[in-house]
Amino acid sequence: MDLIDELLKTLPDGEILDVRIGLHWTIVVAKVNGKIQCGLASTLSGDHDHHKDPDVPEAGNMTTLSGRTLAGFSYSPQYPRSSIGFAAINALMPRDPDSWREDNAEEVIAMHGKDKKVVMVGRFPFAQNLHSRVKELLVIEQNPGPGEFPAESAPGILPQADVVAITGMTLLNHTLENLLKLCNCKAFVILLGPSTPLSPLFFDYGVDVLSGSIVEDIPAVVRMVSQGGNFHQIRQAGVKLVNIHR
Repeated sequence: MDLIDELLKTLPDGEILDVRIGLHWTIVVAKVNGKIQCGLASTLSGDHDHHKDPDVPEAGNMTTLSGRTLAGFSYSPQYPRSSIGFAAINALMPRDPDSWREDNAEEVIAMHGKDKKVVMVGRFPFAQNLHSRVKELLVIEQNPGPGEFPAESAPGILPQADVVAITGMTLLNHTLENLLKLCNCKAFVILLGPSTPLSPLFFDYGVDVLSGSIVEDIPAVVRMVSQGGNFHQIRQAGVKLVNIHR
């Protein structure tokens, strides 16, 4: 994938201090240029067959690997390894606090989607609120619920959207680049969720806003992830949501 190739080239190396694969989130802690940094990614699971070849052959030895080696797991077709890879990318990612804005992703979508057609790729918790704030809202979801559209409907829906909100989990399952190619060149595109790397590289691929996360209290968030915490819980433990705009 061209995007992952370019993203990995922007990263410094680092020493991996800890890796945890929780029920909902995967977390990597790294020492980068003398600073301790932490990255999150959604935990995408395999088929849970305990008797087949391991999903993570490196289990138990990941802190012996370099940061860039672990980030290279992002290429993996094995979902748990891909989650580790993107958590490592987010741990190694250079921090630029001057570019961060704490505007709410829902408000950004509502502002740009007023009187316009909005398509969300992924089921976000604030979707119900947006229905009354935009002209039209369609949701594409891998496991669609009532009123939602399956993933295979994307080629017929995305080119018609004025505003597109895409979950960062599409990076982990390697579908993001194809989805971005389907978007109208005039569409306003936001990539969001804690898995989202806060790299301006995405602006070259047609993204207008990146909405991701910064782990502020590393020990508390590691503990919460390790004990199966969901996003509401890990956010309260010490995660800040930030956006960067094109």
